[in-house]
Amino acid sequence: MRKDLIDRIMSASGLVVRVCVYVMLALPAVIVIVSSFAADNVLSFPPTGFSLRWYKSAFANEEFMSSLWTSTYIGILASCLSLGIGFAAAFAIDRYEFPGRAAFQALALSPLIVPGIVLGIGLLYLFAWTGLNQTLAGILLAHVVLAIPYVVRTVLASLSLFDRRLEEAAMNLRAPPWVVLRRVTFPMLLPGVLSAAVFAFVVSFGNVTVTAFLTYDDTVTLPVRLFSYVQQSSGPFVAAISSIMIAVTLIVILAIERLIGAERLA
Repeated sequence: MRKDLIDRIMSASGLVVRVCVYVMLALPAVIVIVSSFAADNVLSFPPTGFSLRWYKSAFANEEFMSSLWTSTYIGILASCLSLGIGFAAAFAIDRYEFPGRAAFQALALSPLIVPGIVLGIGLLYLFAWTGLNQTLAGILLAHVVLAIPYVVRTVLASLSLFDRRLEEAAMNLRAPPWVVLRRVTFPMLLPGVLSAAVFAFVVSFGNVTVTAFLTYDDTVTLPVRLFSYVQQSSGPFVAAISSIMIAVTLIVILAIERLIGAERLA
């Protein structure tokens, strides 16, 4: 009886902790979204009135909409490229023994530990030397560098849980290595790969520190433009733009979650 009571207390405590963590993570976004519907010209919470005029202003602002498209476009491309590179790197680290394997893994994960401002300055000098400074290709390459560690970590976690006996069974049935990878290994790893795509897109879409060193007049990502705008004003217009960014991120995450669910049902 006493053990059941302790188990119930522990379960209830765990539930309370989880709820508190979720509330702390979601509350800032909820406050921003609610504040974006304010009728006043001053950012306040809770808002004294309800209005959609800030969203109308946001969608009518060509600079911000252009930046939104630029961020989305770069985010999708960066996630696709980092998935290809990161999956290959993670697969090599997990499956093969080769000289410098530990150093290769450390190099793949190094952007996680290098301060963003240091990485931004380093990429700025590198791109100035190679002619990629103030180009869309330079920004895209920088975002790929930022996203690769998240892809490698996520795919490595999926590979650690993968049952390699499935591959051995396919090989025993005379399946070529490429067919085993395409028909057995990759479908089993697909949920992890799609999760890595979410991380890569979110990292690219919301980056400010590194991107601020590489943007130019014709190509300014939405977070960088919003950061510059906040230095001059912090009204409900900022909350509306931030809410649009949250909505785009959620749409991408939900779309990939549907793909993961469909794959599991299949």
